[in-house]
Order: sequence, then C-alpha cells, then structure tokens
Amino acid sequence: MNIGIFIFRSLFFFLPAYITNITTTISRKIRFLKFIEKPVDFGKTVKGGPILGSHKTWRGVICGVIIGIFVCYFQEWLYQSSLFIKNNSLIPYDKINIFLFGFLISFGAILGDLFFAFLKRRQNIPPGAPWIPFDQINYVIGGLLFSNIYLRIDIIYWIIILISTVLLHILVNYIGYLLGLS
Repeated sequence: MNIGIFIFRSLFFFLPAYITNITTTISRKIRFLKFIEKPVDFGKTVKGGPILGSHKTWRGVICGVIIGIFVCYFQEWLYQSSLFIKNNSLIPYDKINIFLFGFLISFGAILGDLFFAFLKRRQNIPPGAPWIPFDQINYVIGGLLFSNIYLRIDIIYWIIILISTVLLHILVNYIGYLLGLS
C-alpha cells in the first residue's frame, strides 16, 4: 500500500475530530446560542489563575460534539456511496455504532484540548499564546485515546495522524499568512 492511501485512511478516520476542533472556535460566532456561552470552568480559579479560561465554553463543547457526530454520519453516507472510500476506510462504517464513535472521537478531541488548556494555565501561558507542539496535538491525543475505547487502529495510523496534523497546521497557517489572514 502506498503512503498516499495510508494518509487518506488516517485523515478520513480522524475527520470528525478535525471538524470538532474547528467547530469549537467557529461556534464563538454563533449568536443564537448565546445562552450556553458560559465558561466550562464556570469562571473558577486555582491559585489565582483561571482553571481553563473564559474562552473554553459550553457552546464550543456542545457544538463540537454535535457537529463531530454529524460528520461521522456523513462519513457513513460516503462509505455507502463510494467504492473508493469503502475500499480504503480504516473502519467499516456499516458495522459500527456511528453515534457512539462520533461522540467518543469528538468528545475526546474536546477533552484533549481542555486538558492541555488546564496544563497551559498552570504554566501561566495566556490563552492564544503558542505552546508548541501541544497546541497542535492536544485534541489529536484526546480524540485518538477516546476513539480507541471503541475502535482500535494500528499505531502507524496514530503516527500518521500526529505528523499530518502538525504539517497541516503549518500549511494552513502559511496559507493564512499569504492571504493576509494571520
């Protein structure tokens, strides 16, 4: 099998977590869900500093998990509709509990992000400040660990997902820079 197929399998498997991670950020722009724009840590502090910070909200958690589950259902539809995807998928979408898998990989991605935000605050690193490489892989670790509760994938795919995520992060930031967005 060539490396392109390995990468495709890895990224397709992890797509719900990628979209979940993006959704938690985009959800800040959703005005009609303002009633759940409450900090996950309820504004509590530890040793004078925030536990997570006001930017980690229930809106992000809820929107991220819901969208991640929807992405899994979309993947199942693609799996049923495309012979290429069916032949190159890491998991048999027609034989798994889509809701459970979607919940675990999405919720795991969010918990990974929250856990590393907690560690970042303990290091007195402010929200938005870089914490390389953890800012790039926090949700990957959480998503992989939680999805592993239900579906085990070979370690080579974990490695490909981690490396691809870092490379995609660099590429997206570079494109954003070229477009004047960052």
